Amino acid sequence: MKGIDLSRTYAADVVEPLLTRHFPDLRYATARLGSGSDMLGLDDEISRDHDWGCRLTLLLPNAEHARVATVHAMLEAELPPEYAGHRVRFPVTWNQTESHQVEVATVTDFAASRLGARPSDDHTLTTKGWLTVTGQGVLEVTAGAVFTDTTGELGPLRDALRWYPAEVDRFVLATAWIRIGMRMSFIGRTAERGQELQSRILSAALAGELMELSYLVHRRWAPYAKWREALLPAKESLTEPLRRLLDSGDWRDRERAVLDAAELLLKVQRENGRPGPETAAARFFDRPFWTIADEVQSSLLAEVTDAGLKAIPHGVGAVGQWADSDPLLSNPDNRAKLAEIYDNLTGGLTS
Repeated sequence: MKGIDLSRTYAADVVEPLLTRHFPDLRYATARLGSGSDMLGLDDEISRDHDWGCRLTLLLPNAEHARVATVHAMLEAELPPEYAGHRVRFPVTWNQTESHQVEVATVTDFAASRLGARPSDDHTLTTKGWLTVTGQGVLEVTAGAVFTDTTGELGPLRDALRWYPAEVDRFVLATAWIRIGMRMSFIGRTAERGQELQSRILSAALAGELMELSYLVHRRWAPYAKWREALLPAKESLTEPLRRLLDSGDWRDRERAVLDAAELLLKVQRENGRPGPETAAARFFDRPFWTIADEVQSSLLAEVTDAGLKAIPHGVGAVGQWADSDPLLSNPDNRAKLAEIYDNLTGGLTS
């Protein structure tokens, strides 16, 4: 059984009948949101060794905040020891006590706990909020299955988090191209200087950057690193150039692989309604190396008018584009504190 299916039947057979019996007037949503491979439908037998089982997200309308603790206590008292041969109370990595794993929260409180930014009443985020979310954090709100929803709030929230607002989209996408362009010429430069190992390390890093770019041009949120390839947009088209980038023994072939992938992704960018030149390739000054044409990022940034975004230093972008620490980025509280960095960088211009 997949974890999502276990959660679905657990909600229907056990949790929802208890809610009907004890709180017949309560509006709620049952879903499998939050962390875990099963939330993405990617769990297997190995996944069952931790944080897998009778897990559920139970969300109440924001006006019902006062009833969250009462509902949680009822479940603690009324839930059975087992369901379908699985323990109902078991430890997880963030809580080693024998507790039931029905997370009870209001819609907005749950979203804030995953995003590291608190949505407003109309479900929008501030510019700093958008810059400090990660793809995985958003997926923990938007990607899982919803079984029942009478809140009137969860659906609109998930719709609002479908993708960045247009200007933030252009800003983050331009930053991704800038990052690729800044490192691309080093593939050949390091190889010609006898640093073949460094050239290959840079090539591998650029393969990761191109995967990130594919998510951005397709307007898809990227999951954490373990599942990046599994959900990769345009995987069929990108696999061949990415393999060449990782495997080729000739730096020129690796450089060409970057360009081949970049041209594919630039075409998608234009087809999806963003600006971009006809080609991504440009010579790196008068040296025998290629890079990304300035017009790729400048055409995107030309559509950014927000003063705060324009004040952020060139190439900085969203937090996941300048920070590469899993303990930092995976913790929403940490990401919320990073918003202050944008204030420092812009003199408080970023809203």
